[in-house]
Amino acid sequence: MNTNIFEPATIGSLQLNNRIAMAPMTRARNADGIPNENNALYYSQRAGAGLIITEGVAISDTAKGVLYIPGLYTAEQVEGWKKVTAAVHAKGSKIFAQLWHVGRVSHTSNQPNGQAPVSASDIQAAQSKAWGYDENGREGFVTASKPRALATEEVGQVAQDFARAAKNAVKAGFDGVELHGANGYLIEQFLNPHINNRTDQYGGSVENRSRFLLEAIDASIAAVGAAKVAIRLTPYGGLHELPHYDELEATYQYLAKELSDRKIAYIHIMDQQSRGSFALPEGFLERFRQWYDGVIILAGGMDREKSERLINAGTIDIAAFGEPFISNPDLVDRLQHNWPQTPPKRELHYGLTMEGYIDWKTYKEQEALSEAI
Repeated sequence: MNTNIFEPATIGSLQLNNRIAMAPMTRARNADGIPNENNALYYSQRAGAGLIITEGVAISDTAKGVLYIPGLYTAEQVEGWKKVTAAVHAKGSKIFAQLWHVGRVSHTSNQPNGQAPVSASDIQAAQSKAWGYDENGREGFVTASKPRALATEEVGQVAQDFARAAKNAVKAGFDGVELHGANGYLIEQFLNPHINNRTDQYGGSVENRSRFLLEAIDASIAAVGAAKVAIRLTPYGGLHELPHYDELEATYQYLAKELSDRKIAYIHIMDQQSRGSFALPEGFLERFRQWYDGVIILAGGMDREKSERLINAGTIDIAAFGEPFISNPDLVDRLQHNWPQTPPKRELHYGLTMEGYIDWKTYKEQEALSEAI
């Protein structure tokens, strides 16, 4: 097989202009949590991607661990996102909202009334940082606060928060939602037995620790349909203090089977080596492909050669790129024509300034400027 990753393709339930996705990236540009014209411009500038997955979007007022992130739990937020989805669809791309609950990777200043964040347990992520306010009211990185363990009946309520956000996403014009089950946030806190010390039906066995993830998926499917529901996973990841455990591979094999049965839109796997954490072990993706018969997206350290090799081998279906899309809004064109890429400025990744957000030039714009000088 020799797939042209730049040509339109029907991939599962998705009809895409190409096999390149823009991965979710926190940009923290919404002081009031409501998307606006600047967000619409940012995403539409990058709509050369066949599929755009938004930054993490808070599913409730207790889901946040970063200041200035948008949400999908109020009517005003839904109206704001309509501007974004309309702008992206006008360029011919598809867009999924990534639904986010950070769990214990939060700070009391991110929470309503300064309450403790919630998690699978009360074990603190004491080496992890949230973006909030310190004791002097100064904005910046702050140590994640000690969480409160969710009561048994509350776990199902959070699953319903995912479903409500999914329903709001579709109302806002999104083509679907991707639940954030990765990078050490709430869903993964339930999966990991070093963090999840529960003795109820959400703790103990692989099946019990996977229950919250599957309940959130099932509630979202009930709300918007399986073809509009996806999930991001980071097997073997270690971000936000998630140690490896003996049943790690068995956990993801179980999830692959359960999610295959549910016929969701896709599973988005991230290799965290690109974020300074553990790499996926040799052969894991090939094993995962045997367990899961749906669409697989891979992100993390991707380039054109790696993308084409894995897609042609049938190991993955779509290649996702993150940081390169920030400073290269025309990344798909640059990949296709082997044009040089503009390096990002990481000091501008977050914050309320529009510099480093919507002011990046395409390759053709850069060339035109050079010729004009």
